[in-house]
Amino acid sequence: MVACPTRLDTAVRWVHSGELADIGPLLREGDLLLSTGVAMPDTDEGLRQMVAGLSESGAAGLVIELGRRWRDLPQALAAACDERQLPLIALAREVRFAAVAQAVGERIVDEQLTELREAQRVHDTFTELSIAEAGPGDILAAVQRLAGAAVVLESEQHHVLDYRAGPGDILAVLADWTTASKSMALDGRTSWDSERGWLVTRVGKRDRGWGRLAVQSWTAPTARQVVMVERAAAALALHRLHDRQRDSAVRRTHHELLLALLADPTSEEVLRRCQLAGLPTVRRQFAGLTLRPQITSPAATSTPGLRLDEIAAAVVHAAHELRVPALVSDLDGEVRALLSFPSSSDGDRVVDELAARVRRRQEVVVGAGRPATRAAEIDRTLRESRQVIASLGGASVRHDGVYRLDDVHLRGLLAMLHDDERVQLFVRRELTALKDHDAEWHTGLLAAVRALLMYPTSKSDAAASLHISRPVFYDRLAKAERVLGASLDDADIRVSLHVAIIADEIGSAEPA
Repeated sequence: MVACPTRLDTAVRWVHSGELADIGPLLREGDLLLSTGVAMPDTDEGLRQMVAGLSESGAAGLVIELGRRWRDLPQALAAACDERQLPLIALAREVRFAAVAQAVGERIVDEQLTELREAQRVHDTFTELSIAEAGPGDILAAVQRLAGAAVVLESEQHHVLDYRAGPGDILAVLADWTTASKSMALDGRTSWDSERGWLVTRVGKRDRGWGRLAVQSWTAPTARQVVMVERAAAALALHRLHDRQRDSAVRRTHHELLLALLADPTSEEVLRRCQLAGLPTVRRQFAGLTLRPQITSPAATSTPGLRLDEIAAAVVHAAHELRVPALVSDLDGEVRALLSFPSSSDGDRVVDELAARVRRRQEVVVGAGRPATRAAEIDRTLRESRQVIASLGGASVRHDGVYRLDDVHLRGLLAMLHDDERVQLFVRRELTALKDHDAEWHTGLLAAVRALLMYPTSKSDAAASLHISRPVFYDRLAKAERVLGASLDDADIRVSLHVAIIADEIGSAEPA
C-alpha cells in the first residue's frame, strides 16, 4: 500500500486493466484500475492530472505492477493519490491481470446473486404474510429472523407497541426507548441512525403514519435490509387496513343488531342474527352497558369520533379477554354494549371486571342496566344503562366503579322522564327568567344558583367553585332573587330549582 490506506474499505464495482494516460473519463464509479504504468505521464504535473481524472470518475483505486515502468513509484504519484483520497497499491511481482479481473468479477457476481436470492426471500416471506393477513407479531418475528437483529414497533407517540429481541440484550434500550426514539430523525421514508444503530421506517402514509418500525443495525444497512424493513412496514400497514375493514363490517352488524333489539327483543329473526353474530341468546342472561368518554387529562382530548372508536376497541378487547360474547357499537355519541353470559354467572361481577379492564385502557364513565334473565328484557337493560349515563349529565364522577340505577337516585328518575312535556314545561317555568337575564346581561345568575345548591352548607366553597369572591357571589344571589321574585332561603324554592337544574343538565347532555 503506497497511498491512502484509510480508503481500503471502498466498495469495488468492477475491475479494468488499461494503459491509457487519460483513462479516467472512461471509468465508472467504483471501478478498480490495474496498470503497468508504461503509458503514464513522465512529468509530475501529468501524473497529478491523471490522478485527478481517476478521482473525478469515482474510481475505487489504482493498482500498478512494478518492473515494466518503475522500480519504485514516483513520489508525485503517491502524493497526488493521498491528496485525492485515491487508494494506490504497488505490486512487486508480475500478476496476471486477466485472472484478477476474473476472480473479482466472479466474486461480485456471486454477491449480486446472493443479494438477489435474499431479496427474493424477503419478497416471498412478506408476500406469504400478506396473503395470510398475518398479525404484527408474525411480521415482527419474520423481520427478526431475516435481519438476525432486534426489531421494535412503536406508536406515533414513540411508545413501544411490540418488539422482538435480537442476539443481544435490548432491555436497557427499551427502558428509555421513547426518549431515544424521539432523537431518531426520519427525513424521508427510511433513515439510518448511525449513532444509535437503528434502521427506521415509517408505517403508513407520510401524512397519516401511525407508527414506525426500527431494526437494530450497527453498520450501514444494505439495499436488502432497506427493502426488508420497508416491506415489513407495508405488511403492518396492510394488516391495520384489513383490521379496520373487518372491524367496520363487524361494528356495522353490531350497530344494526343493537338497534333491532331496542326496537323488538322478541323478534326471532333478530335473535337468530344475534346467534350468527356470536351472541348466544338461549338460556343466557344479558347486561346492557353505556360508556362515554371522561375528560380528565390532556391525553383524553382527542376528537370525539376517535375516542369512541378507541373505547369500542377497548370493550371488544376486554370482552375477548374475559371470553364474554358481546355486541359493541357506538350509538348517539356513546358506546353501547350488550353482554351475554351463562344464567349461573354473577352478572354484576362480570360487568365490573369488564369495566375495570376497559378503564385500564381508556378514561370512561360506565353505566350498566340490571341484568336481564330473558331475551325479551334485553331492551330494558340497554335502556337502563343509557338512562344511568344520561342521569349523570354534567355531574362529576364520584367513584371508579360502574354506575347503576341505585347510584343515581333523583337523577335516574329525571333521566327516565326528561322527554315528558310536563317535565320540560317545569324546567322552562323555573329557569327561563334566569337564562334570559344571563343571555341579555351576561350576569351568570344561573351558575350562581347552581353553585349555591351544590354547596348548601358553605357559600365560601360555592363562590370558590365559580372562581369569584364572596361579595360578588352574594351580589349575584341577590340579583337572582329579584329576577325570580322568590327567596333562595325558601326550602321549596331550592328544591324546585335543584330539580329543574338537574333535569336541564340531563336534557342538555342528550345527543342531538
